[in-house]
Amino acid sequence: MTKQTREFQTETKQLLDLMIHSIYTNREIFLRELISNASDAIDKIRVQSLTDHDLLENDPDFEISLHADETAHTLTISDNGIGMTYDEVVENIGTIAKSGTKSFLEKLKETGTLGDSELIGQFGVGFYSAFMVAEKVTLITRAPGQTSGVCWESTGDGTYTIEECAREKRGTSLILSLHPDFRSSEKPEENFLNQYTLQRLVKKYSDYIRYPIKMNFTLKGKQDEPDTIENRTLNSMTPLWVRPKAEIKPEEYNQFYKEVFHAWDEPLEIVHTKAEGVVEYTTLLFIPSHAPFDFYQREMTSGIRLYSKNVFVMDNYQDLLPEYLRFVRGLVDSPDFSLNISRELLQHSSQLKKIGKNLEKTVIKTLEKMLEKDRPKYNKFWQEYGKAMKNGVYSDFANRDKLKDLLLFPTSHSAEELTTLDEYIARMPESQTVIYYATGKDRAAVERLPQMEILKEKGLEVLYLFDRVDEFAVDALREHKEKKFQSVSRGDLKLKELDAPTEKKDDEADKQENESLLAAIKEQLKGRVADVKISNRLKSSPVCLVSGDEGISLSMEQILSEIDKPMYKASRILELNPDHELFAAIKNLHTTAPGSENFNDYCDLLYGQALLMEGMTPEDPIAFAARVAKLMVNPGK
Repeated sequence: MTKQTREFQTETKQLLDLMIHSIYTNREIFLRELISNASDAIDKIRVQSLTDHDLLENDPDFEISLHADETAHTLTISDNGIGMTYDEVVENIGTIAKSGTKSFLEKLKETGTLGDSELIGQFGVGFYSAFMVAEKVTLITRAPGQTSGVCWESTGDGTYTIEECAREKRGTSLILSLHPDFRSSEKPEENFLNQYTLQRLVKKYSDYIRYPIKMNFTLKGKQDEPDTIENRTLNSMTPLWVRPKAEIKPEEYNQFYKEVFHAWDEPLEIVHTKAEGVVEYTTLLFIPSHAPFDFYQREMTSGIRLYSKNVFVMDNYQDLLPEYLRFVRGLVDSPDFSLNISRELLQHSSQLKKIGKNLEKTVIKTLEKMLEKDRPKYNKFWQEYGKAMKNGVYSDFANRDKLKDLLLFPTSHSAEELTTLDEYIARMPESQTVIYYATGKDRAAVERLPQMEILKEKGLEVLYLFDRVDEFAVDALREHKEKKFQSVSRGDLKLKELDAPTEKKDDEADKQENESLLAAIKEQLKGRVADVKISNRLKSSPVCLVSGDEGISLSMEQILSEIDKPMYKASRILELNPDHELFAAIKNLHTTAPGSENFNDYCDLLYGQALLMEGMTPEDPIAFAARVAKLMVNPGK
């Protein structure tokens, strides 16, 4: 096949431009990224060769090699991994769906910053990091069983060439023709042809890569003695998790986490345990400091790595931990895992299920300890992963009682501090029998709810629920320490038992006195509300809309309608404030002109007003606006 010249996709051109034009200060990470890619390629052929030994082509000793050529000004990173076919090179190099390029660029645009070199690792665009230091990049690769290799080359100008070429062994070689700034001897730390600089970078970033990273060192001879060449292995390859915890420094854990999981930040928490007995395993888990930018918008793609006697078995095994703990990264090493076990067999492994249950308990205990001993750290955890934990309360019945103790809520008690359910109950008056909560898009929206007025007056604390999953979680819990959850917008608020005898109102008398008026309003709003009542929860607002004790709430109805479940409707109850002047006005209309057009308009306007205060749109906004305009033109009529 003859050499072809092709263009990168538009977003990839933008990325290359960013790489080439010096937006990153920490350029040395290019080596970490390229070595990690080489390690991944070897991982793939290792796993595939377990069932197809011929893929190894009599070359079973896996390694990564570095070669610095000071004469040609090139640095070559080679591996004997899986390699690529012609079509795979075209598909993988420069294709947005594979590289994460588009997400990377969107994140840069969103944050408005281009100075964080660790974003490369976060978005998996490591191959392009080669252009941070190279004027030209040449990739030569061959997949097992192919009769010829593939040569890909680009100077980062938006185009690349590709052609078939000769390559004796499988694997990939990446040849970087370095920019003059990165091959100068004046600054050894920026000279990426300097053997000691390369050794330092491998030790810093890739010491735990499980395959040997080798490089020929030139050792200067003494006086008239000739120079000698020594082939060195630059990395330790000692699995961190097999070492005693007491001997491992925090920075070693952090570096391991960054290298193995291509992380751009240090973990928030580390869990390193060893279990012996019927089930024997070692686990090393990390809670990342930051959730991925799309953590709550994508399907779960990450999981736990599985090892057997320090040998890699499987990546991203997603059935070990429940979905609500999908943010946890890490690995499990057990001597009882089979090297060629399939995902299907793993799903039915009683041993793995036992390990998974133990890990889940371990993570929960770790979070309980963090909440108790280091509240600021737990607050940071909650900011990143609180929604996931609330999903766990809703979906994981077995651990619901433990998870509810980990929940944090914003409340009316403090605009700054979040509270646990236990802390809320500790502040409750002795006569309070329920836990009050209110739903809304944010604090300002909740605090404007007319249903909040009476609770504020009485100094009662209210949990604020802002996330979609919140009400699902509260409904799943139903109660905490025999205190039921009570929405401020549902049913009886149970306020009478909190009132002093002199403050108690005769609600029944109010109802009987206004029975005819309430019936007339209900008739006018027939089909739209289930009932019309005198309210005991309003102070300054004329009206509010609440739902009954049975069925779903109004906020739940809105959530379900947004996720295409519009068939679920809340039972709507219109509550009127008998102490408001508007109540007196509509009562007067009912007395002087019952069933009149103005009376009916008032009823419709009250209902529309209640909908708007709930963040809902009147069924007929145009008619609602027309009634408002009519009232403005003819006030008092």
